[in-house]
This record gives sequence, C-alpha cells and structure tokens, in this order.
Amino acid sequence: MNTSVDTVRPVPPRQLTWLRAELVDWTSQGLISDEQAALISTRYRAESHRVGVGRVLLYLGGGFVGIGLIWLVAANLDQLSPASRFAAVCLIWLALLAGGEVLAARRSSPPVVGAARLLAALGFGAVVFQAAQSLQVPAFEPRLLGVWAIGTLLHGYLARAYLPFVVGVATGVAWWFSQPLWQEPSGLAVVVLLGAGAVLASSLAVLHDSRLPAFAWTWRTVGAGMALLALFVAAIPDIGSGDLVWNAWLAAVLVVSAAAVVAAVVVDRSARRLLEPAGAVVVLLVATGLALWQTGTDTTTVDASDWLHAAVSVGVYVVLAVALVALGTLRDHTPITWMAMAGLVVFTTFQSFAVFAPIVTGAWLFVVLGTVFLGTGFLFDRARRELTQALDADTDTDHSRGADR
Repeated sequence: MNTSVDTVRPVPPRQLTWLRAELVDWTSQGLISDEQAALISTRYRAESHRVGVGRVLLYLGGGFVGIGLIWLVAANLDQLSPASRFAAVCLIWLALLAGGEVLAARRSSPPVVGAARLLAALGFGAVVFQAAQSLQVPAFEPRLLGVWAIGTLLHGYLARAYLPFVVGVATGVAWWFSQPLWQEPSGLAVVVLLGAGAVLASSLAVLHDSRLPAFAWTWRTVGAGMALLALFVAAIPDIGSGDLVWNAWLAAVLVVSAAAVVAAVVVDRSARRLLEPAGAVVVLLVATGLALWQTGTDTTTVDASDWLHAAVSVGVYVVLAVALVALGTLRDHTPITWMAMAGLVVFTTFQSFAVFAPIVTGAWLFVVLGTVFLGTGFLFDRARRELTQALDADTDTDHSRGADR
C-alpha cells in the first residue's frame, strides 16, 4: 500500500527519532508486524529547515516587487489623478490576492504560492498608503500601519497563509510601539510595551499550538524576543527617569494583553503551557520594577546602588535566558535558544561597559567578561543536559506505564 504525499506529516526530528525507536520496540515485542511498522514510518518525515535557492529567489522577488509598489505610491505617480492611482493600485492588489489563492487551490508549488501571497500582502500596504495619500493623511501616521497589519493578518488567518501572516505580525509589532509612543514617548513606556507585547505574543502562541503550529512558532519567537528586549531596556541606567504619561492606546495595550492571558487559561488549562504567559507576566512586572529603580546618573562613579542594580539586572536576565533555553528545548525551537544565548552575551557586555568599566578597565575588564561568559556557558550546558535527561526519563516512564496497561 502506497502512502499519499498529502498524508505524510512533517514532525520535529526529536519526535521522529522517538517514534522510530518505539516502532522497533513494538515490532520486537510482536505488537505490530514489520509491514505495519514500515507503513507507520512512511506517514511521517522530519521537518526540514533548509531553504532552497528557488524559494529564496521567489520570496526576494515578491518582496522587491511589493516594496516597489509602495515606493511607486510614495513617488505620487503624477501622471495619474488620485482616483486613478487608487483604482490602479487596488486592481493590482486584487489580482495578486486572487492569483495567490487560485494557485493555492490548484496545489501549485508552495514557494510560488508563497511568493504570490507575499506580493498580495505587500500590495495591500500600497493600497493603504495610496488611500491615505488621496485623503491627505500623512504617510508617517501610525494608524496606517495598524490598517495594514489588520488587513494582512485577516488574509493570513482566513487563507491559512503564512507569509501574509508574517507581514501582518511585522507591521503589527511596528504599530504596537509607534501608536502609543506617538503622543508621549518615554523610556518607561517602551519597557511597558515590550513587556506587554511579550505577554500577548506568548499567550497567542499557546492559543495557536493545537490548530496553527506554524503561527504559534512565530508568536512564540516574537514573545521571547520582546521578553529579552524588555529586561535589556529596563536595565539601562536611568531609563525610567521620565514620567509615564498614560493614554488610551497604552491602556488598551495592557487590556489586550490581559485578555489574551485569560483566553489562554480558558482554552488550554495545561500547566506546562500556561507557564509561558505566566513567565511573560513576571517579565513585565520585573522589567517595570527595574525601570522604576532610580540609580545615580554620574557615569564616572559607581556606588553601591549602581552595583546592586546591575547585579539584580544580570541575575534576572540570566534566569530569563535559562528559562528560554528550556523552552526552546521543550518546543524544539532552536531560534529561541540562540536568541537567549546571543541576548545574554550582548546584555552582559553592555552592562560591563556601561556600569563596571569605570572601575574595572583595560585587560581586566575582558578577564571579567570572559569569566562571566564561562560561568553562564557552564550554566547553560548544565541546564540543557538536565532538561534532556528529565525529558528522556519522562518518556521512559510514559512508555513503562503504557506497557503495564
């Protein structure tokens, strides 16, 4: 019996290795035949993270063409009237939108479908900016990013299209920051927005895990990145010196984030999964506290409060980085692991030069940095090993319980 290509499911390499080991065990115990084991094995394949040259060229071409459309709108197309320009851009966008979905319905090559959908997502941005131009709305208004984000996110969710979804997430993140900061920019507001964004993205990742794993992967990546940035920015000396002026958009950010956490709790009551939004809430609170913690502003001297602030900042950042490494291991999410390690290196280097450089200078500063990196590297490796052993032990326990039944 041949397995249809449509029934072959990609799974993480770790899960595929476990499945194949189990199939060998089941076959040796006579639970299934060799033919059944071979048939089950053919239904799964390892997820491939390699990107072909053709796919890259198609996506680059779609991106360049889409950006070119927006550029043409920005150039004002003086040859046409505003109504004609708007109609032309709308027709191009509708053609790209329909073309991408027709290609998807005909089961064309996924890179070709993705390139067409990417063009449609970028073309919608051209429509938004052309409409704003016709209505005499400034092109730098944050509201335009919001409209673009909402439109492309709708496209991504309705068509289950990943690239329009990514465009929507990118423009949505830009809108998330630019709209509240448009009226009253402040360092403390940036910290709050980063922390609240981590809460929202982590909660959305949990909500998407069962139905849209690719979307969950993206939301989880965004959440981890915002959490790292929130603690990074909060640890900058005197970042919260300005007053936090509340506005409707900043309040709405916190309300939306809280609603996402509640939705995650209602939809998925798994304690392990709910640790993600709970951890993001802790990051938001800790980052806000660090930003409000005022220390000295004299960069030539470092007193006890500066040392304590830096020590606490490094400590909580290390805890977050180790937690993200654990999350990346549990979820087979390699980018989160690399983000955590890279973020820790950059953060430690920044803190060392910003706070400790006036005291520890020259070669000794690099000795201290190297010692810190060796220590954190040891902690990372130890945490990874213990987590891997714990996962293997849980797998063995589940297998023995299944055999007893």
